[in-house]
Amino acid sequence: MGGFGAVLKEWRRIRRMSQLDLALSAGVSARHVSFLETGRSRASRDMVLRLGQELQMPLSARNQLLLAAGLAPAYGAVSLNAEARAPLQQAVDWVLQRHAPYPAIVIDAHWILQAMNPPAQALMMRAGLQQGDSLIDALSENETLRAALVNLEQIEALTLTRLRSELAHLGKDPVLERAIAQLKQRVIPLSPPEMGETPAVIPAHYRLDGVDLKLFSTLSQFTTAGDLAMSELRLELMFPADQDTQEQLQALFGDPG
Repeated sequence: MGGFGAVLKEWRRIRRMSQLDLALSAGVSARHVSFLETGRSRASRDMVLRLGQELQMPLSARNQLLLAAGLAPAYGAVSLNAEARAPLQQAVDWVLQRHAPYPAIVIDAHWILQAMNPPAQALMMRAGLQQGDSLIDALSENETLRAALVNLEQIEALTLTRLRSELAHLGKDPVLERAIAQLKQRVIPLSPPEMGETPAVIPAHYRLDGVDLKLFSTLSQFTTAGDLAMSELRLELMFPADQDTQEQLQALFGDPG
């Protein structure tokens, strides 16, 4: 990790902001931003936190910026005590349980499975996946999963798009950068439909052990949590894309509600 000025400059370039852009956003002069980057001025803790916010840096990157300035990190996996963190964890558990009979999973920033509701666990187990496994690695290395995805090429192309979007938010991340490089070698770009409108969703089509499902996903995460670990979690809720899938999920895992 470089000095504070180098880290600040790097993130400003990642966000494609000029010194003037950042200065106006942070409510300081462009001269002050320049002095911070060259080391002629020393940033206070409040200033570092303000710059991190204006640059929309992930919490982990804001910690790195603070450390580069010689200051203590502001966010950590244990920054919230058990009592303060409980409502966040309860919210995740509540959504997972009540989303059944539809699958729902929790993954971290590197797509590691952190939690699953029973329908998701049952489906993942059919492909040999369990808590702690990487969905990124599974998509490229798990032949059972790859064979089960009828529209594998579409899913790989959509995954590449999603990874690029997540990397743009994170700014830099070796794990995602490696995954993107690997996917680029085999992904065929999605072509626009020859006729008609673009579909509202492109579901993942699974066909495995006699189960044929078409599922699309929505993603949510904590954007205001001061807890580093919780802020990096993504809650992925899967929904049936057609009536047949809905009926199969209800038969397998019970009626919703």
